[in-house]
Amino acid sequence: MLKVYQKYIIKKFLIKFIYIFIIFFCLVFILNSFEEINFFKKIDANFLLPYLISFLNTPIVLFEIFPFIFLLSSQFLFFEIFKKDELIHLKLNGLTNIKIIGLLFVTSLILGIFTITIYYNLSSKLKFFYTDLKNNYSNDNKYLAVVTDNGLWLKDEINGSILITKAINMNDNFLIDVVVNEFDENFDLKQIIQSEKVDISKNSWVILNPKITINNISKNSDKPLNLLTNFDKVKINSMFSNISTLNIFELFNLKKDFEKLGYSSDEIKIFLSKLFSTPYFYGLMTVLSSIIMLNLKKNSSFYFHVIMGVFLSVTIYYVSFIFSSLGNAGKLPPDISVFLPIVLITILIIIGLITVNEK
Repeated sequence: MLKVYQKYIIKKFLIKFIYIFIIFFCLVFILNSFEEINFFKKIDANFLLPYLISFLNTPIVLFEIFPFIFLLSSQFLFFEIFKKDELIHLKLNGLTNIKIIGLLFVTSLILGIFTITIYYNLSSKLKFFYTDLKNNYSNDNKYLAVVTDNGLWLKDEINGSILITKAINMNDNFLIDVVVNEFDENFDLKQIIQSEKVDISKNSWVILNPKITINNISKNSDKPLNLLTNFDKVKINSMFSNISTLNIFELFNLKKDFEKLGYSSDEIKIFLSKLFSTPYFYGLMTVLSSIIMLNLKKNSSFYFHVIMGVFLSVTIYYVSFIFSSLGNAGKLPPDISVFLPIVLITILIIIGLITVNEK
């Protein structure tokens, strides 16, 4: 059973967390609304639609800044404790600095587990609805890229033709074992193009040694065939980059499909590693903020704490972003790109904990 003063600390921390969560939710919603209003200003749609899809997108955006919500929650908890001189009373009841920090760490850990099991999966579903709804008003709804057990499938509409492309594999700038079915606007088959290798480095694909079938008559060619599409390697990669619309189980399935296709799954590995390390990372942010607060002057101003919290949050964000980018670019192994910043922060925290009880 938790003691009264332990419940008091946890309650205070949760209240700060909820307040800061609501503030950030409102800020993100307002900023998203401006962006969506700008998107829909030339589209004939219900005036409430930008606000609806902004609401659908806000939770997953907020998920990205959860570490800093934990950091700020701890920071303002200690600010209030110092302001009311409650730290002395807590220590008289046997609650040392280490015990306070440990209590906040465990609370953050439990909140983190709830975040990835409930909040993230719900947010990813809302993000999926957001993307699906917005695509109905975007030119991109004419294009589709899907990975299945059978390989990579692409749907494209260009110059009055509908192209349905299937590839067994993808290797660097090339699609491997490709079949392109070209239809007219009425979905009547015009021709079938087959090739063992297609260069997709540009929108104008270079189909090597194509086999062309028209009206059940096939013809092989030794000359490369150029096929204009809306896809190139960069566009295909970008269509798979929005993995935040997938829940944890869908991410694992997509990872398996990518590996079958020969498509790099490093981005998904990094994303999954971040998800599973999330509770611990939230705990680290809480502990780091606590250590810093205990080492600051107790009479520091409110605005100083706000500025310091923002600065610390931005610094940690960019350090994590740099390591993730190196991992996605293949410069670092996926696990190292995720866990190295966490290890560095952990070492920094251990050093800080050595003297924190003397404060």
